[in-house]
Amino acid sequence: MKKAIFSTEISMLRSTMQRLLRRKADTNLTKILRKTHQADVALIMRGLNQFDQTKIFTLCPTAKHKARLLEELDDAIIESVLKFESAKNISKIFRYLDTNDQALIANMFDLNKQKDVLSIIEEEDLEEVEEIMSYPDDSAGSIMTKETFTLNQSATVKESIKKLQSFPENDKIFYLYVLDNKEKLVGVVSLRTLVTSKNSKKLKDIMIKEIQAATTQTDQEEVAKKVAQYNYLALPIVNRQNKFLGIVTIDDVVDIIREEASEDFLQMAGVGKDREILLKTPLENAQSRAPWILASLVGGICAATIISYFNVLLEQIIILAAFIPVIIGIGGNIGTQSSTIIVRGLATGRVDVTNTFPLIFKEIIVGAILGALYGSVVGVASAYITKSSLPDLGLVIALSIFCSMTIAAAVGASVPIVLQKLKFDPAISTGPFVTTAIDIIGVALYFFIASTILLN
Repeated sequence: MKKAIFSTEISMLRSTMQRLLRRKADTNLTKILRKTHQADVALIMRGLNQFDQTKIFTLCPTAKHKARLLEELDDAIIESVLKFESAKNISKIFRYLDTNDQALIANMFDLNKQKDVLSIIEEEDLEEVEEIMSYPDDSAGSIMTKETFTLNQSATVKESIKKLQSFPENDKIFYLYVLDNKEKLVGVVSLRTLVTSKNSKKLKDIMIKEIQAATTQTDQEEVAKKVAQYNYLALPIVNRQNKFLGIVTIDDVVDIIREEASEDFLQMAGVGKDREILLKTPLENAQSRAPWILASLVGGICAATIISYFNVLLEQIIILAAFIPVIIGIGGNIGTQSSTIIVRGLATGRVDVTNTFPLIFKEIIVGAILGALYGSVVGVASAYITKSSLPDLGLVIALSIFCSMTIAAAVGASVPIVLQKLKFDPAISTGPFVTTAIDIIGVALYFFIASTILLN
């Protein structure tokens, strides 16, 4: 088995492979690929151009080696390296892939190539691949693997071990899934329980009957939460009639957690939800980010409109303009903090949308405390900062910061929960939409308080 290597060795290996690619030393590259773990090769391929990525994939010595490499690659790179592979070659690689991986890759092809590839797959695998492809994206059915080990509840321990030994190549056996005569899931037996039980005992006597399972329509994020909550290595997937269909394994769950976290962070940063954004061309990158920038632009125009509405006030008291960035910045920061806390709480299951008023109220109190603190500091310091003798300027600044931070905390905490209830991704609440709304509210409050106090 190839062993993983450290980051310093990765850097040296990357330099060596790039040098060999420039020299077109294919034989030496193939030797390196034989000895290097596919996960390390995949890491190196991320930093190469499309031509070199395809070259390395082509030089992989066997179809099995290519299959193991595909399991480690990002979706965008998989699509790139298989673009010019023949359907026959792809079908050879598919022999070494689980059915869920086959379905994932097949969905990347255009309809004609997809049909050609599927037509060459063995009939038994084809049925399973087409079944997985029929489930919605990001559902448990779309990521489950059919390579599992099941036994009837009437089988004895001795019979079970003997049958288990006849499948040494199956590396997905974490548990034994126990079925009744109608192929419904009735229990689970761990390998430890199996080998420590008496040979004469039946599975129905040693199995765990309280089973945590998911249906094919369950969202993949919910699957990941269940696996994390119960510390499973695999989660059984059933249909509505409780008929056993497959499992979602821990390696797929790790990928799900990484993908969902990436989506959340990208949306929180206001750059869309495309997990492969780093691998996109500059034009594609710009297209995905443009709508979010537009939201900020519209918000900026709205804020500018509010400022222009109070143009007379600004002309009379120009010093007010100096604190606009402070009001906008401090409100946006507290709003982003609150929404980020709530979004991560929703993602990890620590925040329940059915009982959120205490949490929102708590964030409002936090906003008010911080608003009172920083409002007082800036309000007192405003006369020294501006050298202005304008009466009540400090009071205006202090009240504006207090109100802005309190309302921003309330908005930041409540919007993700509202979006979750409306079946939208709450992560977008920390992007430009909410922060821009908070900026507009902050500016409006600032000038309203200033005009009320200073012009009366």
